[in-house]
Amino acid sequence: MKNKVVIITGASSGIGLATAREFASLGAKVVLAARNEEKINEVAKELSGKGVETLAVKTDVSKEEDCKKLIDKTVDKFGKIDILINNAGISMRALFKDLTLDVIKKLLDINFWGTVYCTKYALPYLLEAKGSVVGVSSIAGFVGLPARTGYSSSKFAMHGFLNTLRIETLKDGLHVMIIAPGFTASNIRKTALVADGSTQGETPLNEQKLMSAEEVSKHLVKGIKKRKRTVILTSQGKLTVLLNKFFPGWMDKMIYNHMAKEENSPLK
Repeated sequence: MKNKVVIITGASSGIGLATAREFASLGAKVVLAARNEEKINEVAKELSGKGVETLAVKTDVSKEEDCKKLIDKTVDKFGKIDILINNAGISMRALFKDLTLDVIKKLLDINFWGTVYCTKYALPYLLEAKGSVVGVSSIAGFVGLPARTGYSSSKFAMHGFLNTLRIETLKDGLHVMIIAPGFTASNIRKTALVADGSTQGETPLNEQKLMSAEEVSKHLVKGIKKRKRTVILTSQGKLTVLLNKFFPGWMDKMIYNHMAKEENSPLK
């Protein structure tokens, strides 16, 4: 990874921040993208203090012009792009019958369209480098999670896009990888949207018992090194995806019961 130019969206916290630090430790040149300009500037300062070449670009991935600006500034500074990590994302928790449609639209704008926009403008440089494009997804991209209609929809859409891109570029040397971390300790549940579009505020899960963002970042980098197509983390996640292939009806019930046990679950 030494001297590779890596763009990471959603780099201000959670998996994005941990991934930025992991790549930095391996000698990569790190481009930090997020809406929180103050935070990514702090991270850039932290990494620069360790001798890492960095660039912080305030980016709202739901805006096409921001994604183009991110790619243009990266190329202006470093002259190439080797790896694009589409990590920026937002979640939600509400039953479809209760939510305003703006909630689903917002999730698709960030989780799906953000991936499409950034990948579109980075693609010529990634193809030239025979590099990697990564989508940080979720088990929700493999199975429908109740009370997460917008989240599952956006991740399923991301999978469709990236899987098709992989086939289109099969003879061009592009590496396309989807990583599904499972439940990970991060800020995503605190910022998750509820039925009226406001933020949830408190996570319904015990974050201390979840996989750490740092552990996810190590699996992510390892997957890129091995040029894997899919990385599914946690034994629970792997079992869910496997059983859903063979026993989908039974898994519907299991998933429902599991999600209903969350604190203040809308399924109760």
